[in-house]
Amino acid sequence: MPERVEITGPAGDRYDEILTPQALELLVALHDALGTRRAELLAARRRRQAELSSGAMLDFLPDTAHIREDTTWRVAPPAAGLVDRRVEITGPTDKKMTINALNSGANVWLADFEDANTPLWSNMIEGQLNLKDALDRTINFTQGGKEYALRPDDELATIVVRPRGWHLPEKHILIDGERASGSLTDFALYMVASAQKQLDKGKGPYFYLAKTESHLEARMWNDAFTIAQDFLGIPRGTIRATVLIETIPAAFEMDEILYELRDHSAGLNAGRWDYLFSIIKKFRTRGRDFVLPERNAVTMTAPFMRAYTELLVQTCHKRGAHAMGGMAAFIPSRRDPEVNEVAMAKVRDDKTRESNDGFDGSWVAHPDLVPVCKEIFDAKLGDKPNQLDRQRPEVAVTAEDLLAVSKTPGGITEAGLRNNISVGLQYLATWLGGNGAVAIFNLMEDAATAEISRSQVWQWIHNDVILDDGPLVTKDVVERMIDEELVKIRELAGGSFDAARYGQAVALFTEVALADSFSDFLTLPAYERMP
Repeated sequence: MPERVEITGPAGDRYDEILTPQALELLVALHDALGTRRAELLAARRRRQAELSSGAMLDFLPDTAHIREDTTWRVAPPAAGLVDRRVEITGPTDKKMTINALNSGANVWLADFEDANTPLWSNMIEGQLNLKDALDRTINFTQGGKEYALRPDDELATIVVRPRGWHLPEKHILIDGERASGSLTDFALYMVASAQKQLDKGKGPYFYLAKTESHLEARMWNDAFTIAQDFLGIPRGTIRATVLIETIPAAFEMDEILYELRDHSAGLNAGRWDYLFSIIKKFRTRGRDFVLPERNAVTMTAPFMRAYTELLVQTCHKRGAHAMGGMAAFIPSRRDPEVNEVAMAKVRDDKTRESNDGFDGSWVAHPDLVPVCKEIFDAKLGDKPNQLDRQRPEVAVTAEDLLAVSKTPGGITEAGLRNNISVGLQYLATWLGGNGAVAIFNLMEDAATAEISRSQVWQWIHNDVILDDGPLVTKDVVERMIDEELVKIRELAGGSFDAARYGQAVALFTEVALADSFSDFLTLPAYERMP
């Protein structure tokens, strides 16, 4: 182990296969090259937030107009395993999910170390081991007498790893006494353990980049890719990355983000749930013009969401990059045909709209939804692997269109407030227990959807929102509803109710939803509460 590195997390079985001297040397090299810049860019986020809170507005950048207006540049052509991406399944990297996702029939599996994952030390390292074992075809899992095994390689989804966002640290790895970046930790460990294994299978190390807020942050990732490829003796351009456009600042820099990553780019994705959270967060103190309806009333047909997705498809395709659709959060129920019928109809509508808009593929959260999504994109694509030829020249999106939050139909009801509280409590209780993807009320909840729930509560309190069918939203009202929703959760859970865990969840929800100051990410204080 490099002398400058201290690992404070407990040692587990085979952890040394991931925490190798070479992996830690790469992490140190990335830390030395990018650590200061990472801190500066996170500070730039805070400055921009202060400007927005003081009345500034977002717009396309004048300094980079030449990049947007230059019609000649393109990103690298699609890499092997990423040409046809009509269905992508997402989920954490536990053994069962790893096998089921790879076997699901989807073209791509987003192996998630971020929003669908809880950054427990064991999750982070054992997830890397599961990916390594899957590539070696040595992974196995048995549950309830049922054995889970991989199908032949040519039937498996392409693995695309999502590291943690730039804001998250890895508190169990210290470099010169300073916490390592969670992003660079996940990236370095995967590159050393699995990049060559991917290349040996005719593919490569591919990534989804989360929470990006600017082209300068994309440039930092591009530099990380160059450092890692040179370190491992892999040709530059081998790594490919799809950037999630899931923050409102990034929506104004899509061309620039593709440009910074152009030799390593695999396109952009419409990360809809974090995008909604970002809008709430960035404009949380700007009055009713930026107050969204309750979260389940906001759909992809809202004018500002249509503008965002239309611009994403147009921007990607004019640069030869894939445009990937967003997550359908509905979860099919194998026990309730009525619920299942409603969920499937909503998924079908969502994927039909995306395929008609020109997206090259889309996300699902459950294996049962893979055939639905595939059927819809098959009908649209036919024999073609994607829709890169659809240029969408008719699309003309302005800054005002992207910011037209006030045109969103829908109300704010007591049921909507209670849903935000109940989902927030249930999700945080599960998150603190080590699981980051949870089915609640037939929706797949992850950190992004939980962020919407708690940030809406904060925003409604601080913008004097009166419920359509109830009182002014105040701290006292929310505290009373927290107590009432907790009683309902306890009654539903029965003997499985974990009072201590829910005590932690209530304290955390209260901190991130009711405090006077707004916590940028609920995962930051949550991470400090876990071992």
